[in-house]
Amino acid sequence: MSGSVVQDTDTKKYWDALREVNDPEFPISVVDMGLIYEINKNGSELEVVMTFTSTGCGCMEWMEMDIKERLLQEEEITDVKIKVVWDPPWTADRLSEEGRKKLKYWGVSS
Repeated sequence: MSGSVVQDTDTKKYWDALREVNDPEFPISVVDMGLIYEINKNGSELEVVMTFTSTGCGCMEWMEMDIKERLLQEEEITDVKIKVVWDPPWTADRLSEEGRKKLKYWGVSS
């Protein structure tokens, strides 16, 4: 992935958990879509720094809700805050190799 992603050993399990949360428009995880930029842990709270494919994305609220819901399933997490950023903007360059394969499989070029 050419986009910058901050992932460390303290947050790896949460990155893995978000691989279970799919983009509603494509059967690809929000991680493989490159929508998650950072996950920061402070005690029992997580902050997820993310973006969307466009400012007009109609699924923003659902995706944020799905992300929070999944992360709150982790026993030690009591709160999840989502910080949406638009810089750097999302581009297809942020797709993981897995995301590219899935898009190709579904007939969407990347």
